[in-house]
Amino acid sequence: MSTRGRADAAIPVTPTLLRGWPLPGGGSGKDDRGSVLVIGGARKTPGAALLAGTAALRAGAGRLTLAVAGSTAVQVAVALPEAGVVGLAETERGAVQGSGVSAVAEELKNAAAVLVGPGLDDMDEAESLLRELLKLESGRAVGDGRGRDGEGGDGRGRDGSGDSGHRPAVVLDAYALGCLPELLDELGAWAGRLILTPNITESGVLLGRDVGDLHQDVAEIAGRYGAVVSCQGVIAVPAGHTTGNPRDEGGRANGGLWEITTGYGGLGTSGSGDILAGAIAGLRARGTTDAQATCWGTHLHAAAGDRLASRLGSLGYLARELADELPALMMELGT
Repeated sequence: MSTRGRADAAIPVTPTLLRGWPLPGGGSGKDDRGSVLVIGGARKTPGAALLAGTAALRAGAGRLTLAVAGSTAVQVAVALPEAGVVGLAETERGAVQGSGVSAVAEELKNAAAVLVGPGLDDMDEAESLLRELLKLESGRAVGDGRGRDGEGGDGRGRDGSGDSGHRPAVVLDAYALGCLPELLDELGAWAGRLILTPNITESGVLLGRDVGDLHQDVAEIAGRYGAVVSCQGVIAVPAGHTTGNPRDEGGRANGGLWEITTGYGGLGTSGSGDILAGAIAGLRARGTTDAQATCWGTHLHAAAGDRLASRLGSLGYLARELADELPALMMELGT
């Protein structure tokens, strides 16, 4: 089936739009730009967590913690010395054990954004991990994660505006998406602060059917899960979520649909989705709304692909090279 929707169904995400929707400033230090916690990195795939964490820092996050399979923790800490690293319990096959996520309870309190999924490789354990995270968060406020207020604070509001008692935004990717339909009735603790970054296959899992009209289907996922969603360059914000963009038109400050206008096929490479999810988490930690972090992150990810394609060719660049392009792209957009 075609995965393309109607070209006129979404607002184009252009440099002009983003310049009118500026990111928060850098503040006076790293504590002002928020902390990101990445949970993933099984024994076979620690690189996915590394890619996501690198992208979060390149997007401007002030602090980073990686929670990965214990057998890889030392190597991950050496590979990315800018990050704190927590080793998680793992199964005999090296999958991150869901029941061991309580090891990051303290990091969860201090995070402004939590990214779950990069490098997880066991669906049952991923589901268990999400259930344990929901238990940790259910019924209690967690820490600040940042040293100043962004759009109403550095937690999340039920409307996605960034104010909900200093609870972190939750970004789900990869295996954390595959088990989400089983948790649909349990997501109340993450209401108003959930971001999903599915590819086409994962979108089909979330819908329970093949993707047809991309615009309509991404909007359906957003509404069903109460989340901001980025898929193949289409971003949907459900009704009830504010975007934080003072220039929104036609009532789109209450939900909306956007589509990026850039990006090459070379983005379809191993690890590219980890860079996208990490960039969104990093931007969200800085104090943006969900919608702003997702629109900016999706554009920057694609624009980085364009930049690399112009130098190296449309195919063959590496996902880790995308992260290195992010600071210059943000500077060119005036932030």
